[in-house]
Amino acid sequence: MNNKATFEYAIIRVVPKVEREEFFNVGVIVFSKPHKFLGIKYKINPIKLKAFTEEIEIDTLENYLKAWDDVCQGAPRGGKIGELDLADRFRWLTACRSTIIQSSSPHTGLTTNPENELKDLFWEFVLR
Repeated sequence: MNNKATFEYAIIRVVPKVEREEFFNVGVIVFSKPHKFLGIKYKINPIKLKAFTEEIEIDTLENYLKAWDDVCQGAPRGGKIGELDLADRFRWLTACRSTIIQSSSPHTGLTTNPENELKDLFWEFVLR
């Protein structure tokens, strides 16, 4: 039996100078309502960050991304947004914004295992 179900994902980007519209990928968010899954994975490459800007500390970005993770996991530190259901949290995280950390538009696919999709997409769009 094929138990593939829909999933959505977005790429997390660091945009050091929003006015220049330059960015590099640092993570991925994956959501699958049928699988009741919402996951995030990220890693900041300090060499890429330094190539884009020396004005932003890596610790600052790590703190912002940790806040995204708290929202994603529904942790108490995620505040009121973290209390929303999975779909609403995903929509909030992937909403269009003009800040240092942004996400791509969501993309869709079919999967039997959204956690594996998260790992594969992270490899493809961040680590590779």
